[in-house]
Amino acid sequence: MLPTPKRFTLCAGAAEGSHKLNAFDNALLEAGIGNLNLLKVSSILPPGAQYVEKLQMPPGSLIPTAYGSIVSDQAGELISAAVGVGLGKDTFGVIMEYSGKCSRVQAEDMIEEMVREAFRTRKLQLLRVMVKGVEHTVSQAGCAFAGVALW
Repeated sequence: MLPTPKRFTLCAGAAEGSHKLNAFDNALLEAGIGNLNLLKVSSILPPGAQYVEKLQMPPGSLIPTAYGSIVSDQAGELISAAVGVGLGKDTFGVIMEYSGKCSRVQAEDMIEEMVREAFRTRKLQLLRVMVKGVEHTVSQAGCAFAGVALW
């Protein structure tokens, strides 16, 4: 079992590449986590986890990450990804991820509502919502990525 994360950060990036996988890789680099190994996790932030502005880990580190991403090779298409973290008092947090064919603002608005719903469903008091998103207009092969890295 992995240790329970004590810190988290929100990151987002968008980029082009010659192929979809290169676009995804370039978006990870733009988000600041391209040299790490992401372990995709579901959406619960451990109690007491502290927000850190920037993730600094050695290359190749295994990093649990809740994320949304979208890749496209349709020139001119607008794609976006966003993540949000809901924080409550003396409890765990909830992370939501979204990606789609919309603007950054639309993706961020959707994320905020998803976080609010998650807290209502759990009957938890929501104190703060943190949201980060990105949008990209595809040229050749593009990717929008947003994640919450936990460590």
